Amino acid sequence: MAKNTSKTKTHLHARNVGMPFDADVFNHLLVNRSAVERRASTLGKRRSVKKQWQAAWLLKAITCIDLTTLSGDDTKSNVQRLCAKAIAPVRSDVLLNLGMNPSDFHVGAVCVYHNKIKDAVGFIGDYPIPVAAVSTGFPAGQIPLKEKLKQIELSVKAGAKEIDIVVSRELVLQSKWKELYKEVKLCREACGDAHMKTILATGEIPTYTKVLKASWVSMMAGSDFIKTSTGKEPVNATLPVSLVMIRSIREFEELTGYKVGFKPAGGIRKAKQALNWLILIKEELGDDWLNPDLFRFGASSLLGDIERQLEHYVTGRYSASYRHPMS
Repeated sequence: MAKNTSKTKTHLHARNVGMPFDADVFNHLLVNRSAVERRASTLGKRRSVKKQWQAAWLLKAITCIDLTTLSGDDTKSNVQRLCAKAIAPVRSDVLLNLGMNPSDFHVGAVCVYHNKIKDAVGFIGDYPIPVAAVSTGFPAGQIPLKEKLKQIELSVKAGAKEIDIVVSRELVLQSKWKELYKEVKLCREACGDAHMKTILATGEIPTYTKVLKASWVSMMAGSDFIKTSTGKEPVNATLPVSLVMIRSIREFEELTGYKVGFKPAGGIRKAKQALNWLILIKEELGDDWLNPDLFRFGASSLLGDIERQLEHYVTGRYSASYRHPMS
């Protein structure tokens, strides 16, 4: 396979270095559940994106996908197929019809378990697609902190450029915010130059207020991204919980000047859903966040549906799923 000559990924913003723990910043915060859910429910109703504008937004969504395989039956060939899809996520004839250069168009990252990092890195080679690894006892996080830090170090050594960690839900549920800060900060230090996405597992957090405070603590500790879910909880990414997290990102930037990324993950399978999240990002955070440096979808099947929508726009017909290779 021909290799892309671009070897470096240029980040568009200063990396979040965090701040000293200060509970006074967030202790007084409360979330009005009904107001949040009412605001989130309007997203798909107030905005209608059609025709060429819809195609453009869906192309943008593809560039922000962390194409993911986190299955117990993952094999080397399975991961390599995923990486091939990451490099060429849409058929070249469709992209050319949309005025895109297929050689410059790819997803935001590939996300795998630790044991598959070398397979992914070896296949991707010099393409500017980072390999992300889930770590710290993913998905439950129920292992000692020492082992969490060791997992991160091993994944970075294996070639992962991004590390997705999971918070200890017990600390969130018991409002042990300083302990949570210390844990996330140590994970950030273990990541070194690798960017860290902190998964809150919001489906296992009972209130929006705790989600808000966990978001603040994670950003204070230096998280590059905050992420909704592992994809393994009964309830994963939702628009209301995303709104709570996104507004904490906006307020954190106002306080510190640092931009923190956002990643919804789990249950996002349809192109229409992706449009709702892009609209939410644009309205709440602005255009600066509409790039893979600051926004990602954690998804495995979303790409296939977006492909079908793009082919429909180009040809006027919906294709069968077998026309699109593994996604």
